[in-house]
Amino acid sequence: MGFFDKIKQGLEKTRKQMSDAFAALTVDNEEFFEELEDSLILADAGAETATKAVNELRAVVYKKSLYGGEQVKGALVDILAGRLSVGSFELSLGTKPSVILMVGVNGVGKTTTIGKLAAKYTAEGKKVLLAAADTFRAAAAEQLSVWAERAGCDIVKHGEGSDPGAVVFDALTAAKARGADIVIVDTAGRLHNKANLMNELGKIRRIITRELPEADLETLMVIDATTGQNGLIQAKQFADTASITGIVLTKLDGTAKGGIVFAIADEMGVPVKLVGVGEGVDDLMPFEPRGFAEALLS
Repeated sequence: MGFFDKIKQGLEKTRKQMSDAFAALTVDNEEFFEELEDSLILADAGAETATKAVNELRAVVYKKSLYGGEQVKGALVDILAGRLSVGSFELSLGTKPSVILMVGVNGVGKTTTIGKLAAKYTAEGKKVLLAAADTFRAAAAEQLSVWAERAGCDIVKHGEGSDPGAVVFDALTAAKARGADIVIVDTAGRLHNKANLMNELGKIRRIITRELPEADLETLMVIDATTGQNGLIQAKQFADTASITGIVLTKLDGTAKGGIVFAIADEMGVPVKLVGVGEGVDDLMPFEPRGFAEALLS
C-alpha cells in the first residue's frame, strides 16, 4: 500500500472534518469558506494557518471563477501542499557515519520510531548502531535493546542514571571503529521546565558535533498527532535547544487532528519528514506534502 492509500486510510477521522464542508458545496456562498475554515481549525491546523489558507483559496476561486467541487478541491490541494513546502523532506544521511538525534517527551512513540528506523535501514543493508542515551527513565535502555535485537543492529548502553553524554561518546567511538553507517541516539523525554534535561540535550549535540564534525546530523522531534496543538507547543519549546531539522508525526491513524502538520510547517518552518500510520515497521513512511493534501481532501 502506497503513501496516498495509507494516509487516506489513516486520516479517516480528519477527512470527515473536511468532507462535511464540501458536502453541500456552493462556493459563491460565503458560508462555504467559513465552514472550510472551521473544519481546518477543528483538524488542528491552527486558526492563523486556517485563515491564511482559506483567504488564499477565496482569492483563487473568485479570480479563476471556480465553481465545481473538483476544481475547488484541486485549488485547495495546491494551496495546502504549498504551505507544507518549508524545506527538504528527505533525511540527510549522506556521510558515514550519519547521526539521527531523536528528541521528544515521553509517550509520543520515540522508542518505537527508533526501532522502526533501525529495522528499515538494516533491511536496506546499512550498519546501524543505537545509542541508549535515555538513562533517566527506568527500563528505557532495555526497551531499546529489544528493538535492536529485532532489527539486528548494535546498541551501546550504560547503567540507569549514568551520564547520557558518556553513552553518546562511546556510541560514536564504536560507530567509527565498527564502520557504522547510521547512529540513532535515543534521548530522555525532556519536559520544557526541566532545565537540567534541556542542558543535557545541548551537551549531547556538542559531543556529536565535536566527535563527528563532518557528519550529517538530523535532529528529529517526535510528536504524537493525537495531542494536536499541544504537540506544536512541545516542538516550539524544544526548538532553541535542539535545533530541530524535522518532525516525526506518530499515531496519525488515530486522530482527527491531522491538520497539525500545517500548523507545524506554518508556525515553525520545520518540515514533517516522517509520519506513522500504524503499528507495523512499514507504517513509518516518508512524508509527501502533495500526497498528504490530496488524501486529506479525497
